[in-house]
Order: sequence, then C-alpha cells, then structure tokens
Amino acid sequence: MLTLSRSAAVIMLALAVAALPAPRAEGPKQVIAHRGASAYAPEHTVASYTLAMRQKADFVEPDLAVTKDNVLICLHDDTLDRTTNVAEVFGGRRGGQALANDFTIDEIKRLDAGKWFKPEFAGSRVPTFQEMIDLVRGKAGLYPELKSPELYKSRNVDQVKLFVDLIRKNGLEQPESLRSTPVIIQSFDETAIRRVAKELPTIPRVLLTSNDADVTTARLREVATFATGIAPEKAIIARHPGMVAAAHNLRLTVTSWTFRADDKTSFPTVRDEMAHYLYTLGIDALFTNNPDQFPRR
Repeated sequence: MLTLSRSAAVIMLALAVAALPAPRAEGPKQVIAHRGASAYAPEHTVASYTLAMRQKADFVEPDLAVTKDNVLICLHDDTLDRTTNVAEVFGGRRGGQALANDFTIDEIKRLDAGKWFKPEFAGSRVPTFQEMIDLVRGKAGLYPELKSPELYKSRNVDQVKLFVDLIRKNGLEQPESLRSTPVIIQSFDETAIRRVAKELPTIPRVLLTSNDADVTTARLREVATFATGIAPEKAIIARHPGMVAAAHNLRLTVTSWTFRADDKTSFPTVRDEMAHYLYTLGIDALFTNNPDQFPRR
C-alpha cells in the first residue's frame, strides 16, 4: 500500500482547505427600516422615511409600484385601498380594488396616505421613488423591493426597466455614489433579480423567500450564481439555523424579516428577538418596523 509522508499529507490537507470557500468576514450588523419607521408613522411616507433616518437606520426600504403613466411610486400593496383614501376621492369610479397601475401620478398625488394611520399624519402623500431617492440620498442606504413584476408584465409594463433606468439616471450604480448611498435591490421574483444582475452588476441583489426549499445547500449554491444575498422569512431561519453558515460559505449575505414590537413571540422584547437572530444565529441584517430598537454592539 502506498503511504504518504507526514509533510506530504500536511501539504495536501492545506491545499484542500484552501480550496474550500471562505466564510464571509464578520461585518457590522445592519438595520433596514421596513417601509420606513412604520411602527411610528404611516408606511411609505416622507414622515416614515425621515423618522427612520433619525432612528439611525442603515437602509430605508421603499416597495415599488408603477402608476398608469409609468412612474415608480413607493407603495407596498398593488392596490391603493389599504393605505389611502382612494375610495373617498374616486368613489365607485374604478370599481373593485383600486390598482395603483390604473391611476396616473397626478391622481395618486390627490390621495391622503397618512390619515388611515393617525389623524396627525393627515395630508401625507404617496411619494415617487425619485422623491424618496432625493430625500434619503447621502443620509442612508436605499433598499428597494420590486413588487409584483409579473403583474406589470401582464399589463405590458416593464417594471424592471423603469427601475434600471431610474437608477442609472441618478448615477446610483456608480462606485462613488455607492460609497455614500449604498443601494441593494430585493425581490421575491427570481427572474427580476437575474435581470438586474446583468443590467446593474454593481448593485448588490437579494432574493427574498418564504420557502424552506430555498435554503438547502444546493439551492443556495444556485442562488449565489445570480444574487449576492438571500433573505428568508425569520421562521425559516429558526427552522434551519445551519443555512446561515452555508450561505456565508458561498459568500451570500443573510437578511431576515420582519421584526416588529407588536408581534407576539417567545422573546421578551423585539430587541431581544433581533439580538438572537443577529448575534446567536449570525445573520447580517434584518428588516424591522422599529429601527430604534435595533441592538447594536
């Protein structure tokens, strides 16, 4: 039987270790203000975004929808019903649910986007993505989500192109801009993330998921070919805590969602819950409605 000398075996072991993917270097944990500081102000309004920056959010998250005249606006739902007074202003003119894509930007700017939350926010308007960029740029990072690309595709609207064009128009993909205003794009839509990878290669890309199948090692390996990070719902990470190290070994960041003080969980406070995911399970960042409760160390 052929045997190796001790020195040769050590060399071969060193080479094998060197060939393994290095884990992601530990960096500062980051807080993303979910729809702004949405526990304290109406989501996706100037008030919510401004408060998030006051509460030292690293990133502010705008969900993106598209108007009838192809303007990107900051809106979580596909419809305007939950967070505006669209029924009051337009009555039964539209019928059924009020899809944002059925209204022009001028029409949407007539809507009150704050009164539903608290009377003192009455008069808040739905901001355009450009207005959100102008508000946040240089003060915090931008973490936009492409919502419902397939819905817009079915209506012959290219949401991804509108996003890419606006990012380029503002120079947000340029290295010097990314240093002062980091941008990370996120979506549940894999096709959209793959496309952004080609059209905006300098912008980090995160695949959102609520699917356990997306955190297997094989699937993470595939995700790493088109994304720079993965963002599972927090329950998935709790069920599969080993996925954090597996993702880091593939140089994927791990972000989770959504941490909110009004959730009933097994943790004493939302700060304790966030600390567990960040410092025990080892995730890199998280979305929260309560940026002021983020446990920095």
